[in-house]
Amino acid sequence: MLFFRSEERVREWCSARASPVRPLVSMAQLWALAKAWYGSRLQPDSRRPRPEEMSEIFSDLGLEGDFWDPTSDAFR
Repeated sequence: MLFFRSEERVREWCSARASPVRPLVSMAQLWALAKAWYGSRLQPDSRRPRPEEMSEIFSDLGLEGDFWDPTSDAFR
């Protein structure tokens, strides 16, 4: 995971390395994702979200597209 000051800096970095721009996540989205994903990890019955739960979490945060589809192989 890389952190950048702006989308412009992301595009510059990717261009300089001939790398495609992948989906971007804001710090607010990242924090909300971490809370949703790991919020119950200290509970004894904690488990990894199922694919349909993952899709719901991503959708609720506005993270959409093949990259965020847990059943997609588009970015492997």
